[in-house]
Amino acid sequence: MSIEIADAEDRPEPGADADGTGADGTDVGASGVRSTADGGIVAQLRLDHSRLFLAPSLRRAPEIALEPDYWTEPEPGRTVVFVTAHGTDLEAFEAGLETDPTVADPVLVDRYPDRRVYRVTLTDRAVTFTAATAAVGGRLLDCSSCRAGWQLQLRFPDRDRLVAFNDYCRERDVSVTVDHLRVSDEEDDGVVALTDKQQELLAVAYEEGYFEVPRGISQDELAQRLDVSKSAVSQRLRRAIGELCAQTL
Repeated sequence: MSIEIADAEDRPEPGADADGTGADGTDVGASGVRSTADGGIVAQLRLDHSRLFLAPSLRRAPEIALEPDYWTEPEPGRTVVFVTAHGTDLEAFEAGLETDPTVADPVLVDRYPDRRVYRVTLTDRAVTFTAATAAVGGRLLDCSSCRAGWQLQLRFPDRDRLVAFNDYCRERDVSVTVDHLRVSDEEDDGVVALTDKQQELLAVAYEEGYFEVPRGISQDELAQRLDVSKSAVSQRLRRAIGELCAQTL
């Protein structure tokens, strides 16, 4: 019996079918690493559920704005999350942490004039979204609180992965609101376009002279004008300006 060996250029890459795709349909490059880098969908979503991670604490202090710093697993089965809280009602937020069923052992680890940093341990009663995002092949681009839930910016390789994430949420009665969707292309730099609220805030801030010296309007006045909290104004401004810088610099 003779065995024919294909030329290297005709041979499929390791882990790939003859057409150069992996078992899950992803492309396999010359290095053998599967790729979902080209194309895809970028989605901005708002999630709401009574047992969503830290949602009970956010309901106790809805003016607080939260930003997760990072997750870590110091030991098997125990996930610790560091979060930064912005706002003026931090005492109410801390009172909420003490009774929040989604977290345990809350600790204030840093205090600044405009924010505080906390460490919390995730409980098995919490509904989360990071593992589900990874499980369907998605990537978390950004995450921040929005009233009693979370606002996420996610990238999925294709529409089916986005649908799978939505199915995960629906099965757990997590409310999903789509704020923004766009198709990613080969030249995508990973930056999500400004949200409608960010655009509105920047427009009002610019028109009223917020960026002038001296300023024509304060963050307190912007908050009153837009009927939102000062912490929400501060957070939106930082994110909007950061995204504009990332796109232009």
